[in-house]
Amino acid sequence: MRDGGMVGGLFLSWRRPTKEQEQACIASSGGFNYDPKFHGSTTSPHSRGQKSIEAVVGEAEGTLTENGFSINHARVLLGSGPRTFDLAKSALLSWKHFGLGWAFVNPKTPVEKGERFCVCVKEVIPWMMMPLQIAYVREDTGGLSLNKASFSFGSGTLRGHLLAIHPSLAGPTAPT
Repeated sequence: MRDGGMVGGLFLSWRRPTKEQEQACIASSGGFNYDPKFHGSTTSPHSRGQKSIEAVVGEAEGTLTENGFSINHARVLLGSGPRTFDLAKSALLSWKHFGLGWAFVNPKTPVEKGERFCVCVKEVIPWMMMPLQIAYVREDTGGLSLNKASFSFGSGTLRGHLLAIHPSLAGPTAPT
């Protein structure tokens, strides 16, 4: 590995990955590395009849945890109201949640179902490029109640992602 490439099933780089390295990582990552029956398993209830989002997520969580997946329940209250919602959604759409100095996603990556991207993370010495694919994008405008609006998206690991190396660690990263 001179400037970057796949080593031991992982995509590594000695320097901050370039857009070309990210594209090469994405191009060689293949598809989701877990059973298709789990693809998008925490997606919108609209595709599953008239169940509430809580019921769909609860069912999906039970199935996922029974099959070795972990669900992240972390939540942070940012504020309330339409302005806070718009700012938070804008931050997610431009990948600000990965703007940490030691981790990033290309901010021009569109948040669309099927879009592939790399989370680039600075480990002790090498940078790691971890390929993912957006499994779903969910937006609920809240109907008549603006306080019930929500926006989220979920992604799944692809071959070459750190969590794809060991089968018991592989699976979707699904916010609930």
